[in-house]
Amino acid sequence: MPGMTELLIIGGVIVLLFGGSKLPKLGGAIGESIRNFKKGIKEEENTAAPRIADKKDDDAPKA
Repeated sequence: MPGMTELLIIGGVIVLLFGGSKLPKLGGAIGESIRNFKKGIKEEENTAAPRIADKKDDDAPKA
């Protein structure tokens, strides 16, 4: 786990590479990507649950 000094150095290098004006745009893009990823995972879980329930009903023995 990096300490505070290492995090400050990494942050300084990032500011030097991307510049102060591009960092808010970069942060917003990363945040939006994470939100879209979480939304996709949640949608997949919601669609997978009914499929599993339907499969269990189909496997039931017929009388």
